[in-house]
Amino acid sequence: MKIPLVDLKRRYESIKEDIDLGIKRVIENTSFINGEDVKLFEQEFAAYSGKRYGIGCANGTAALQLALEALGIGEDDEVITVPNTFIATSEAIGHVGAKVKFVDVDEKTMLIDPDALEKAIGPRTKAIIPVHLYGQMADMKKIMAIAKKHNLKIIEDCAQAHGAEQNGKKAPHGDIGCFSLFPAKIIGAFGDAGIIVTDNEKIAKKIKMLTDHGRIDKYNSKFEGHNHRLDTIQAAILRPQLKKLNDWVNRRREIANMYYNLLKDTVDTPYEQEGNKHAYYMYVIKFKNRDFLMEKLKQEGIATGIHYPTPLHLQPAYSYLNLKERSFPNAEKSAKEILSLPMFPEMEDEEIRHVAEQVIKAVNHQ
Repeated sequence: MKIPLVDLKRRYESIKEDIDLGIKRVIENTSFINGEDVKLFEQEFAAYSGKRYGIGCANGTAALQLALEALGIGEDDEVITVPNTFIATSEAIGHVGAKVKFVDVDEKTMLIDPDALEKAIGPRTKAIIPVHLYGQMADMKKIMAIAKKHNLKIIEDCAQAHGAEQNGKKAPHGDIGCFSLFPAKIIGAFGDAGIIVTDNEKIAKKIKMLTDHGRIDKYNSKFEGHNHRLDTIQAAILRPQLKKLNDWVNRRREIANMYYNLLKDTVDTPYEQEGNKHAYYMYVIKFKNRDFLMEKLKQEGIATGIHYPTPLHLQPAYSYLNLKERSFPNAEKSAKEILSLPMFPEMEDEEIRHVAEQVIKAVNHQ
């Protein structure tokens, strides 16, 4: 039985009629840039997230950079984040001229360690980017208390946290939340896309202008911006998915529960922190002989992934930081053991059981 890590075709087929109608609508009205669907999606996504303003943009990386720029983060400033994330998180910091400062993560959750965070704050620190990894929110109550104490801004990397909650409130909880809408995300465009949400009207207006050349009107710009707009056709593709988001997250949680009951005695299953509603963008287990397990599952036609195999501080892009192995032991240890199993709402129970059976078989015969 061949089982992919994600199945975008099945997702499309599950809402094909609504997506096709949206695409047709945009093509027929030819409003390809800043069309009505963009405005509606921004409003709908902001409302879903419990925020006043939504600003669509080109991708999740742009979202982070735009948020940093709107907050005035730049040269000689320092921004704290984690090394066990995709490079988009940290490169956005570099793109605005600021310095990245990594801190370690909690061993169980693999999310930013609030104690390590507070110890790392220095005179140049201006912001924190907690990463809600795999669909689980970092401890925002502690992080927000730290930020308030030290007068720091918070930009939440929500690229994997669509529909995630903490203490009954959806992500984000801080100043600004940045979402990727990459095709494989919990909801995804048919190409690159992203969205930023905030309650701050001034920040929202600044970000909106930054996405569109800093323009006041068609030929007048208040400042230099970017061409980081969200395409109308992508907004039309995303809107029907937003309506399904709660159902999809609930199904992901059902799949995660099935995996847990089948695998809890065989491998380390994901730890869901108290008060969190994990959205399970990925179902990530830990196993010391990870590469062996990955190969055995591949032989059985089961696709897996490693998110992410090399922590950022050990990658060539950040060699200038002179950070060696053992700098962040929890992040490094998890990188050697993590394995993402197939996870998508359209998975059949039979497929879930088959994946689990093959994991157990491989582990018992290593």
